[in-house]
Amino acid sequence: MGNDSKPSKQIKINNWRIIAIDEILQSGKPYTASQLAKLIGDHGNTEKSDFSPRTIQRDLEYMRDTLLAPIESDYRGYRYTEPNFFVKSIPLTEGEAFSVAILNPLLEQYRNTPLENQLRSVFQKIVNCLPEHVTVDTSFLNPNITFIPDRTETIDPTFFQTIFDSLKNHCTISFEYRPLQKTTFMERQIDPYHVVCQRGNWYVMGKCHERNDIRIFSFSRMKNIKILKDKFGIPNDFKPSDYFDVEMGVWLSDRTPLNVELLVDKEIGTYALNRIWHSEQTVEERDDGSIYVNFQTTQKREIVRWVLGQGHTVKVLGPQKLVEEIRAELKSSLEKYN
Repeated sequence: MGNDSKPSKQIKINNWRIIAIDEILQSGKPYTASQLAKLIGDHGNTEKSDFSPRTIQRDLEYMRDTLLAPIESDYRGYRYTEPNFFVKSIPLTEGEAFSVAILNPLLEQYRNTPLENQLRSVFQKIVNCLPEHVTVDTSFLNPNITFIPDRTETIDPTFFQTIFDSLKNHCTISFEYRPLQKTTFMERQIDPYHVVCQRGNWYVMGKCHERNDIRIFSFSRMKNIKILKDKFGIPNDFKPSDYFDVEMGVWLSDRTPLNVELLVDKEIGTYALNRIWHSEQTVEERDDGSIYVNFQTTQKREIVRWVLGQGHTVKVLGPQKLVEEIRAELKSSLEKYN
């Protein structure tokens, strides 16, 4: 990332101050560093060290030497010598420029969705706004950093715009849907209330006319989506968080949270100690090296899926109905191999 400014100065530069100074100097009037410091302080910034006269002087030097701002100073203070000049972009530190550079490969998780092109367009506009002497080179990331996104399901790109339009305009949608347990499609109509993206897979939540209740539908298992003329209103007491756990998943399995207790074998004890299972979790290391984990969630299906994926290294201690479901799944799996 090309940047001719000295690192010691660049670290001390604050983008908010640069913009504030630029707005004041656009008046064409001269201001001393003390006057600028007071005016910026009156904007409501409570960190006085951020707008001391000495700090403002450093900012002015940075604007003049690095951003090539036409700043002139005399006994009256500092002013722009060109009436139409303004800072055309927000100056980035090296760390901030790296964050912009890393954004592009991170967008892989939105591949094959309309959001991919839109977000890449935003990324490009940010890059285009940078000063000419600052470049964001992402090529160095390719051999040195690898991103492995979650595998996503195949979704018709047109579904996104249709569903988002129905959300925006509060219009009912109709579609054909194939549930996980079925081999055929069923006709459905819903009033879409909310959209959820979980690990790259997309779901719409709304009132199902067939069941007269809130249901969640996967974009990937829909076809022939249409927006109807029927309008609806979202109930005032509707809260998405009542129907899924943002920390675990979107499956509508239990409305009442389960008190999940797990015992993780010492074989993967270090992994368990460092993992954030839930924001309100309890994690304890036992004398034998095993790890006790406790948290509450409504996502029983997610827990079953994860526990089975860990094999013999994780045991469910409670609740009993979760233990029984794990036992039933294991029995069913064994029968396939018998």
